[in-house]
Amino acid sequence: MLKPTYQLPALPPPGELETPAVLRELTRAHRHLAELKGRAASIPNQSILIDTLSLQEAKASSEIENIVTTQDELFQASLFLDGPGSPAAKEVASYRDALKCGFDSLGQNHGLLTNNAIIEMFRVLKRTTEGFRATPGTALKNEATGALVYVPPQDQGEIIAHMTALERFINDDDASPLDPLVKMALIHHQFESIHPFSDGNGRIGRIINVLYLTRVGLLDIPILYLSRYITTHKPDYYRLLQTVRDDDAWESWLLYILRAVSETSQQTLELIEGMRMLMADYKRRLRAHPSVRYSQDLLNNLFRHPYTRIEFLQADLGVTRQTAAKYLDQLAAAGFVEKHQHGRNNYYINAPLVALLMHVSQGQ
Repeated sequence: MLKPTYQLPALPPPGELETPAVLRELTRAHRHLAELKGRAASIPNQSILIDTLSLQEAKASSEIENIVTTQDELFQASLFLDGPGSPAAKEVASYRDALKCGFDSLGQNHGLLTNNAIIEMFRVLKRTTEGFRATPGTALKNEATGALVYVPPQDQGEIIAHMTALERFINDDDASPLDPLVKMALIHHQFESIHPFSDGNGRIGRIINVLYLTRVGLLDIPILYLSRYITTHKPDYYRLLQTVRDDDAWESWLLYILRAVSETSQQTLELIEGMRMLMADYKRRLRAHPSVRYSQDLLNNLFRHPYTRIEFLQADLGVTRQTAAKYLDQLAAAGFVEKHQHGRNNYYINAPLVALLMHVSQGQ
């Protein structure tokens, strides 16, 4: 028999949320987030960061749901979408596509993050035509013990009502004087408690986090590598979600999310700074090399696609397939990329960039 559902509060919930401890963490989180936003602007082509970092965020967020893939599988899945590859890698690639779908929707909807956009992200993530849950019986259980932990709203009408109220809270900046980072933490908890979809709620909820930060201007593009902190502190994440439901323990939840923002801002900053220095080194060496024809589009391609292929270069540079193949073979001969074969196709790896991504993602 299902336990009684948690009575989801109207947002914002009653009581003091911005306690002295929360205010201290807010100051720290905003400082690191502002530094990240400023440093990201130093990368001339923002699509490089969106494409490269969104895949890393996708990998970390999926690991929280026990969908684990390697960097190599992940990048190969983005190269050969119709070829062989692990189901996990393809699911991670779908997460990246869902994030992009949501970011595009923000631009198309004048900065509003709507329920229609959230449903579309879910459909991209799960490759489905479903919307909000229509069938009762959903219950969340402890992964280790199988014990029932929480029963979200069961009736579709109730789910829609809660999501409509959440949509209003997300997009109405004047309805509450709360700091945007506190609002983001409340939004995430409410979304996870509504649990509106049949699957993928955790991943969609984490996409909403970074889209909300761009919606309110704390980031220009969705690049905060937030899921890595949650992966590292996964038991605390689930425990604190539930202690809010059981005990109204909002302060502990808010502190957890704010520390996640601070730590992952610093990690993402390290990654961006590493990419900036690596791009500058490649630019200098490409310009100096006698057999390689340098262009900014060529440089962008090598960093937008850590694993690239002839068709990618063809599209980015507007050259023939023969010319693109010649460029990549010259780059491989000069040591800028490593040439590999996949069936009848060649692909080329920016090995220093992949090493940087692995270094930061593993906290080395």
